[in-house]
Amino acid sequence: MGILWIIMIGFVAGLIARWISPGANDPKGFLLTTVLGIAGAFAATWIGQTLGWYRPDQGAGFIGATIGAVLVLFIWNRLVAAKVIADPGNRL
Repeated sequence: MGILWIIMIGFVAGLIARWISPGANDPKGFLLTTVLGIAGAFAATWIGQTLGWYRPDQGAGFIGATIGAVLVLFIWNRLVAAKVIADPGNRL
């Protein structure tokens, strides 16, 4: 049941991050949106534990996951703008 919650929270956090973040908002789709939210939760947990906001046994909550997903999406968009990675939405 814990994995199902992670997937559901990750998907909702990814959706909110794509809604908040301006721009092309790639990657798209259920799977990549869920991965975006889960990656955001891991990023928020790591940053929070590094800065001392969370104990080592704590993780980021829903709001932290959403903020982390926005951060991951921002980094994704900057890497695409710098042409470090290919834009999956622009297949020429």
